[in-house]
Amino acid sequence: MTLLPAHPTDRLATGVLLFSATLWGLTWMPLKAFIGQGLPGPLVSLLTYGSVGVLALVLLWRDRAAWRAQWGLVLALLLVGGWANTSFVNAVMLGDVARVMFLFYLSPVWSVLGGWLFLKERIPPARWVAVGGAIVGLWLVLGGPGLGGNAVPAFTWVDALSLSAGFAFAANNVIARAAHRVPLRTKTFSVFIGCGLLSAIATGWGGHALPDIGPLLWLALLAYGFGWMLLATVTWQYGVSHLESSRAGVILLAEVVVSVGTAVAWGGESLTPMGWAGGALIAAAALGEALFPPAEGHPSPPLCRHRSPHAMNTPRTVWMNQ
Repeated sequence: MTLLPAHPTDRLATGVLLFSATLWGLTWMPLKAFIGQGLPGPLVSLLTYGSVGVLALVLLWRDRAAWRAQWGLVLALLLVGGWANTSFVNAVMLGDVARVMFLFYLSPVWSVLGGWLFLKERIPPARWVAVGGAIVGLWLVLGGPGLGGNAVPAFTWVDALSLSAGFAFAANNVIARAAHRVPLRTKTFSVFIGCGLLSAIATGWGGHALPDIGPLLWLALLAYGFGWMLLATVTWQYGVSHLESSRAGVILLAEVVVSVGTAVAWGGESLTPMGWAGGALIAAAALGEALFPPAEGHPSPPLCRHRSPHAMNTPRTVWMNQ
């Protein structure tokens, strides 16, 4: 990020991270616009992430000497990170943004469980409380006592996509922390490659023919991939790299606030009181996950991320932990 100082003040790093979180939170707007133009989700992720992924192949090849010893983990990052983004894009395009975001933000739960099971991290009691609160929040978002009733939509395949996106982000977080010899750039751009690859498979499997796309729509797709997504990724990485993980984790909650708030205000969406309560519990769990990292004595290797060299387990830190 050459336009920003190598050693920013906390205020600048916070501002950059808030800007990035806002971009991520507003992602639903162009995605909904694309589906409004008749573009299927897999095709959108193919043309946006995939177009960046083609160029990213060159960067990965140039870095091959650095990651060759852990090529299996790079492949896992590519596939798991690719699925996380592919499923998230399609869930946002097809589902209610607020519901998708709350279900996606369960990824701190999966991060805690993954760190406990696979990295042997010692989990403080406060983090287990956050996990329990998030699970209760999930139950409430999905309908609580009325789950599956007439007043609340039953569990759908879009919900499954949302949950799988959060799960894949958390899994990618665990993998990236293990891939300590893999360069930050490789971790960052492997996600674009994986998303493009899986989107191509989904496009072919679903029989999605390339619709008639005019020049302006092509320009919008490329601008979203090379402009919006790359800018959100790089600014997020910059901001988190220069802030303490707990502070960054709190700032990251702006993403869910922006996405849910704008979807309700401008997207014509609504949530029941039970849905709001469940979402609040999930957001509180994400906050708790940021404020109560793995216990001392079992530190995680520093992250690099879409974002960071700090041990964060919050959504989207997954891409580039190092």
